[in-house]
Amino acid sequence: MQRRMWLLVVGRVLTAGALAVGVGLLGTTTAEPARGDETDRGEPMAAGWQAGTARVEITPDEMMWMSGYGARDHVAEGKLTDLWAKALALEDPAGHRALLITLDLVGIDRELAGRVCRQIAQQHDLKRADIALCTSHTHTGPVVGRNLRAMYWRLDEAQWQQVDRYTARLEAQLVELAKRAFAALEPCRLAWTYNTCTVAVNRRNNREAEVPRLRAEGRLVGPVDHDVPVLAVRDGENRLRAVVFGYACHATVLDSYLYSGDYPGFAQMEIEKALPGVTALFWAGCGADQNPIPRRRVELAKAYGRRLAQSVLRALDATMVPIEGPLRTAYAEIDLPFDKLPTREQIEREAQSSNHYTASRAKLLLEQIDRDGSLSPTYPYPVQLWQLGRQVRFIILGGEVVVDFALRLKRELGPGTWVAAYANDVMAYIPSRRVLNEGGYEGGGAMVYYGLPTVWAPQVEELIVRKVHELAQLPQTK
Repeated sequence: MQRRMWLLVVGRVLTAGALAVGVGLLGTTTAEPARGDETDRGEPMAAGWQAGTARVEITPDEMMWMSGYGARDHVAEGKLTDLWAKALALEDPAGHRALLITLDLVGIDRELAGRVCRQIAQQHDLKRADIALCTSHTHTGPVVGRNLRAMYWRLDEAQWQQVDRYTARLEAQLVELAKRAFAALEPCRLAWTYNTCTVAVNRRNNREAEVPRLRAEGRLVGPVDHDVPVLAVRDGENRLRAVVFGYACHATVLDSYLYSGDYPGFAQMEIEKALPGVTALFWAGCGADQNPIPRRRVELAKAYGRRLAQSVLRALDATMVPIEGPLRTAYAEIDLPFDKLPTREQIEREAQSSNHYTASRAKLLLEQIDRDGSLSPTYPYPVQLWQLGRQVRFIILGGEVVVDFALRLKRELGPGTWVAAYANDVMAYIPSRRVLNEGGYEGGGAMVYYGLPTVWAPQVEELIVRKVHELAQLPQTK
């Protein structure tokens, strides 16, 4: 109903496809029809937009420590699937360029993102706003940079050197990836739509062991975002070249010691298998409090990936909305405030804790105080926005953002609003005011593993949402 109201606002007469419903072990899947006002499968068009794609395998070439779970106690044991970095370079009819890079990684830190973006910007005459780095948040990839450092108290110096080698290699690969994507620019046209996929379950409101029964009874509760936004890139001869899609759900099906892209990786593989020659790029939405349930088996990861891929493929087969008009990009950093900071005495006591994670964080905080003289009361939080023509507003947020943000921003900003998280800098969980007040892991407990000094201040949701609205109204910014 909400979607139909949105589309009425746009003032279009839209074509609806068939409603697909499937029931099985993984629960009920309802794929809403993709909707649009004009097919993207017509005559070849003259040059307007341009696009180019490239990819590079980023699977570690050695067995190193894996990210995602604090309980890990040894390095990787092998590979289930390759890990990839993929790039989509865009240029609008006026010559404004931008670059989207998607990564099969749990996250990247501010330092790595900064180095990569500075080099790409310098080489291709871009602004920071023109470059977006989106991770899938797979929990079966390698440790990268110093993201989640407090969680890895078991790593010794040799293992940190492995992490540094991998991070340096990744940095060079991403800079070269950008070069290849821009070199591949060719005339294209863009079109968008959305579909739905019901894999995600609100993990705060439904006990994992009870989810199969609750789903079968239609009694799952809690906010979710089952939208699957889809962007199609077709060349001047109307051949599909790239598909960009997002979904708001943790990539936590698998917890093995085998490198893999988890269900987003399998979804991309399914799309590329069904559409030879196409590059599929996945971005993670605001799924910090959303899990794929049940979990822990490879066949489930493949099944969830297949369901997500089928949602995307159905969208591509339906009517899509062409993207017309210019590309606009904006980027800003908010001084996102923490709540009351701990004293040095409190931190020193925590450094003696028998809880390894608490002690690890405390030692990192003491290093910060010794280096900088004090703890910072804020964190530079990245907010990015791309406006694709007049139709799509792509909001790109850092950190592990809970679903409340996506639901609110789509409600307030209207049709064509997409909200990515886990982008540019994955520094912490980002709770809404509701989740912050409720507490729990997403509300503050996870700050220990990220090495941050305390929970966020109560106003973080309003500060982030306000900045998104500001960027949505501003001309192009740096």
